[in-house]
Order: sequence, then C-alpha cells, then structure tokens
Amino acid sequence: MAGKDEKNKRENGIQRFIRETIGELRRVHWPTWPEARRLTIIVICVLVIMAVFLGLVDEGATRFIRLVIGV
Repeated sequence: MAGKDEKNKRENGIQRFIRETIGELRRVHWPTWPEARRLTIIVICVLVIMAVFLGLVDEGATRFIRLVIGV
C-alpha cells in the first residue's frame, strides 16, 4: 500500500504542476505582433552593437599583448 500512496502523490504533484503552469501562462501579458517585432529589432541592434564592441576590445587586447610580448 505504501508504494501505491507514493505513486499517487507523484501523479498528483505532476498534475498540480501542469495545472499551476497553465494558470500562470494565462496570466502572462503576451505582446502583440507589433510589440514583438519592435522588441526583436531592439534585441538584434543591441546584439550587433555588443558584437562590434567586443570585437574591438578583443582586437585591441590582441595588439597590446603582441606589443608587450614582442611578436
């Protein structure tokens, strides 16, 4: 009997998790398509700016190390 009770608790836990997850997803404020597009463009712009910045920092650090080492 103890094994059966443990199995029921696990199933109830999984069912509760799914029910709570669905409830939380219903409360989420989903963006409209224009909002999603705008936010996607912002993310891509920030990504490009950071990539350029990190590339420049990497190149500068590489040149500095080569200057210090004398290669």
